[in-house]
Amino acid sequence: MVLVLLGGLATNAPAQSTNPPAHGTNAPLPGWISEPLSLADALNIAIRQNATILNAGSDLEATQGLIVQTRAVALPTLQAVGQYKYTDPTAIENFAYQQQANQGWNTGIQLVQNIYTGGTLRAAFQAARAEKAQALANYQATLSDTLLSVEVAYYDVLLAAQQITVNEASVNLLTKELKDQQSRYNAGTVPHFNVLQAEVALANARPPLIQARSTYRNDKNNLSNLLGYNLPKQTVDDIPLNLTDNLDDHPYPVNLQDAVQKALGQRPELQALRESAELQRLNIVDAKAGYQPTLSVFAGYTWKSSQFTQPLDLTHEFDGWNAGGQITWNLFDGGLTQGKVTQAKAQYQKSETTLENEGRTIELEVRTAYSDFIEAVETLDSQNKVVEVAEEALREAKARSDAGSGTQLDVLNAETSLTQARTTQIQALHDYDTARARLERAIGNHLINPPAK
Repeated sequence: MVLVLLGGLATNAPAQSTNPPAHGTNAPLPGWISEPLSLADALNIAIRQNATILNAGSDLEATQGLIVQTRAVALPTLQAVGQYKYTDPTAIENFAYQQQANQGWNTGIQLVQNIYTGGTLRAAFQAARAEKAQALANYQATLSDTLLSVEVAYYDVLLAAQQITVNEASVNLLTKELKDQQSRYNAGTVPHFNVLQAEVALANARPPLIQARSTYRNDKNNLSNLLGYNLPKQTVDDIPLNLTDNLDDHPYPVNLQDAVQKALGQRPELQALRESAELQRLNIVDAKAGYQPTLSVFAGYTWKSSQFTQPLDLTHEFDGWNAGGQITWNLFDGGLTQGKVTQAKAQYQKSETTLENEGRTIELEVRTAYSDFIEAVETLDSQNKVVEVAEEALREAKARSDAGSGTQLDVLNAETSLTQARTTQIQALHDYDTARARLERAIGNHLINPPAK
């Protein structure tokens, strides 16, 4: 299908927008609004311009900052410190032969590295990887949902266009029928009742055509919005979109058991929840670290003023290296660590339950989408010959009417049946395409990597 082949297109798509700003009210319509637009084109434009997808991409980039913060706890820190201090001379204790200065300064740099923190160092790197994977899965889920909406909207526009064609054909047929009955009435071969019946039938056929045209305009508005188009201000009625694809009935073989297993293995929602559960497990490790000692090492270089020069000389300084280690261990923290561990375990259990339930939900989605697809296949199959039969029925009804062995009502009923058959057929074709798209989404076949920046 189109969406399966779209991954390569998306990653190589140019970052710039193909949608220029809206023109002035007197400006001609821009060329892009009427350029040929295939389904693949529409999906790639949505990847570049759809607001929901762009926001999801921004969220994905923002997550990178969180990943850096998570990983920072395991990396060394380099600090530069400086201090100037003035002390009231009366607050200084002096010795017999030495007098401390009441002013002084010190500065230095120090590198500190945590060596052992109860497992939080390793957990920080693991959490960073999990957060990155979770963010990507969330992005893919949003992308898949939005692309499904674009695909369905594209099919909706195609359906509305076909409905206009069907209803226009019905109106044309009934218009011809009215003219024919009017001519026969003028010739005195049929009663005026036939003209009235034809007029009523024609009047009844016009509202569906009006509704189809309105639906067509609204569906194109919806598709344009999903594509992120800034419509020119002078476009107040009908957007001249030029869709090049058609509704199709290409076979889509699928096995339910395989579809369920595939969905459980590749749906991004499940992957995001798996990473969320992993993060909650790492939170337990982080919480338990409160029971363990913390060991760190440091090294630095210090400059400081002399404290015993007389008279006071702040330019007389001492400098040198220093290094060492430090261990801290909270022997009792009032139950703080125990409370954190209890909370982390509960959150982890909740995430596991949520993951399990999401698996059942996705399986239900696949089964429901599969059932809807089978219904659409069966409905479409049942309509394969209906239009041909209805056209033949109309031809025979007209022939019988012309021969005098049939009635005008037979012709009108045949015309109505033909319109209904055509309407049902294109609706079945639309339902087949949308059911196929929804089944692909339920299985997880819409996975696309973020576009290259």
